[in-house]
Amino acid sequence: MDAVREATAGAAPTTILAPGRNCMAIDRADRLSVIVDADDYFRFARQAMTAARRRIMLVGWDFDGRIALGYEAGAEGPEKLGDFVLWLVERNPDLEIFLLRWDVGALKTLLRGSTFFTLLKWMAHPRIHTKLDGAHPTGSSHHQKIVVIDDALAFCGGIDMTADRWDTRAHAFQDERRRRPFTRRRYKPWHDASTALTGPAAARLGEICRQRWLTAGGAPDPKPIEGETAIWPEGLWTTFRDLDIAVSRSAPELSHRDAVHEIEDLYVDQIRAARRIVYAESQYFASRRIAEAIAHRLEEPDGPEIVVINPVSAQGWLEPIAMDTARARLVEALRQLDRHGRFRMYHPVNEGGEAIYVHAKILVVDDRFLRVGSSNMNNRSMRLDTECDVTVDAALAPDGAAGSIVDIRNDLLAEHLGRRPDQVSGALATSGSLIAAIEALRGPGRSLVPYETPELNEVEAWLADNKILDPEGPAEMFEPLSKRRHLIGRLRRRIRQHRHKVR
Repeated sequence: MDAVREATAGAAPTTILAPGRNCMAIDRADRLSVIVDADDYFRFARQAMTAARRRIMLVGWDFDGRIALGYEAGAEGPEKLGDFVLWLVERNPDLEIFLLRWDVGALKTLLRGSTFFTLLKWMAHPRIHTKLDGAHPTGSSHHQKIVVIDDALAFCGGIDMTADRWDTRAHAFQDERRRRPFTRRRYKPWHDASTALTGPAAARLGEICRQRWLTAGGAPDPKPIEGETAIWPEGLWTTFRDLDIAVSRSAPELSHRDAVHEIEDLYVDQIRAARRIVYAESQYFASRRIAEAIAHRLEEPDGPEIVVINPVSAQGWLEPIAMDTARARLVEALRQLDRHGRFRMYHPVNEGGEAIYVHAKILVVDDRFLRVGSSNMNNRSMRLDTECDVTVDAALAPDGAAGSIVDIRNDLLAEHLGRRPDQVSGALATSGSLIAAIEALRGPGRSLVPYETPELNEVEAWLADNKILDPEGPAEMFEPLSKRRHLIGRLRRRIRQHRHKVR
């Protein structure tokens, strides 16, 4: 019996999940699956949308109507997403589609090839309701990636239905299928993740989509749907059955709404609750509160090992300045506190040495917690952007859930290391240490590469320390620098205290 079960045997299940604080609600999921990488996600999302009876709600940071949405030989309907959406409503007179996306991102992409004309076609159809979401403070974005079918089946995670996202779990070297629509330019290998789930938890995600739609001024009002039965996509495995899961959100303060910090609070709570292993995949590592929570655990003589999988560098021209510099400052501070050698950061590369871009947002704590969503480990995700994560707690799940959580973690590591899951579990059993297991399995070709801190010039260090491009919420966007909380101020104090103790 694992440690979590031992702690709760003979008593009512206990959990750190607290609706109203670190999650919106805890709801039953009849089925839940973790889907890794967009090849599978696009295919299963297409199946689910084809089977929709009354409504599809699509909420995302970006949509590109030119991409092929999991198109296979013999698949029904057009290949491209834009034409596919139109085909869905034409073939089913009872179907409505609600499509909501971030307005600033949309303005930047309207000139992509045929995107503008696709949007006009969608807007012209009486049962396709589109809205560009501008209900956010200056500098923030709507970053959730949710699909809800008939309030009965939902997908929630980190994958956008846009260009540059499709890839297989092989992340093969120079895969010719990884090419952008229209320009046909090759893009980098891309690692991502989402979930599929049914039951009341799917209806809860539908509620989040409706709230966001109405907050953005969308019409008509998509009233809740009751009584529809979920149609599980053919070939989609079921990871968990009949368990309670949490849905957590981030949202900045608006005139009619208080700020929501459930996601940040849950990250801190889960790190505090860890006993042996914290395994995270994130696009960024720049959150002050998360780094402080990790620092506290690293100072403990018997605290958990913490492994973070990150991309080599953030994508874009501005993000590397903001995210990579903050990461360098935080990681160096944590390394100075890590006298027990329990913190590691790695980047995945494929067999040809190409860096695989990590866009997944996953947290696995021991054999207890599994978390997948849209939130990154940066200040924007915690307090400035709108995010949504789902969490499995083995304490609220049937027997066997703890083993499934460990299997998912080992499967992810196997993908990154170019190994089999049983090799990962075997190395872990032999060493008793996740870090030692990774080091034993690393090698040439497909593998994980340790993070190396770059040298920062004075401007980069100043930008990182003052969180110029990654503020902790809308209020800090306009605060004088003298009033901002320093990125590593508390960590510096910890380092000084640590050195004093060592002496």
